[in-house]
Amino acid sequence: MSVLVLNQKDGLPLYQKNANMETPIASISKLMTAMVVLDAHQDMGETLKVTQADVDMLRHSSSRLAVGTELTRGELLHLALIASENRAAYALARNYPGGLPKFIVAMNAKARQLGMEHTSFEDPTGLSSHNQSTAADLAKMVQAAIRYPVIHQITTTADYEVTRTVMARVRGRHHSWHTITQTVEFHNTNQLLRDESWQIGLSKTGFINEAGHCLVMQAKIAKNPVIIVLLDSSGKYGRINDARRIRSWLEHQTDNNRLAAHMQPMASN
Repeated sequence: MSVLVLNQKDGLPLYQKNANMETPIASISKLMTAMVVLDAHQDMGETLKVTQADVDMLRHSSSRLAVGTELTRGELLHLALIASENRAAYALARNYPGGLPKFIVAMNAKARQLGMEHTSFEDPTGLSSHNQSTAADLAKMVQAAIRYPVIHQITTTADYEVTRTVMARVRGRHHSWHTITQTVEFHNTNQLLRDESWQIGLSKTGFINEAGHCLVMQAKIAKNPVIIVLLDSSGKYGRINDARRIRSWLEHQTDNNRLAAHMQPMASN
């Protein structure tokens, strides 16, 4: 497991464990995907179509976006960040100037620009275990991503609805296909966003077997902005419980509403 908790004001670590160990990062990758999409200044209102090319052939993960679904670039960005929809991330990358290959080049170039020297990207979703980084590098990515108002707004949205048009087969004397409009609700993969006691400015979760359960956040705890990176937490709810323990520890260390100048290290399990 890798953990890093940074004081966002001065960039100094408040707690760290294996912060420089390179490891797969799963869907945490989608924060970089979002920044590359936004840096390209493409029309967020342009309609894009999910195609067979966006289907996960590596892990055969499920998706609520059927092939043929048409959504705006902005809607796909919401689904990639909120619900971690892999087909949405692929569609965004595929419709980048120069297509998917240029998009991956841009992801790695952005990482170098941010000083993420131990980070590499192979796909826009994190399904590839070759998307690797360190907790220290991911803290830099969170620092950069929080500066994008759109990313802040999207990643702190608990629920999101899209209206999609699909073809449905209607049974009867003569089978026929009809166009049906559906409203579909997607939920943020970070359940802490439904807890009003948290002040979260950015959030992204991730999971593949090789990476374990991951979580990155920017949050205000005891009136102090911090960045939390949790990689390979144990169990489905491990990252949430770890985040809660970190919050309790920080609040305990706070004296007169400010972080103590010399904090005691948090006990690690």
